[in-house]
Amino acid sequence: MEDANEPKGQEQTEINIGNDPVMLTAVDVVSKLMNQNNIILKARGNSIPNAVAVANIITEKMLRGVTKIEKINLDTLEKAGIGKMTSTVEIIINKI
Repeated sequence: MEDANEPKGQEQTEINIGNDPVMLTAVDVVSKLMNQNNIILKARGNSIPNAVAVANIITEKMLRGVTKIEKINLDTLEKAGIGKMTSTVEIIINKI
């Protein structure tokens, strides 16, 4: 049962994108986006192309004209002492 004091669709959900099949992930994201206004897709390293593909499938194919990409954040994380760097991306998708 939904809490009456909490406005529906106002929370943001973060979804970590891995090496799962892209269409399966896109369908999962669309189902969560039906109840919310914002979704944040997060990916690291070799999973970044999958996050970009999921975002494109949602905004250009499945929910075209209903959603848009609000912002894309790119960053690099460095492990202390090792010098190994890992790229990260956050893609924020909004309903319009």
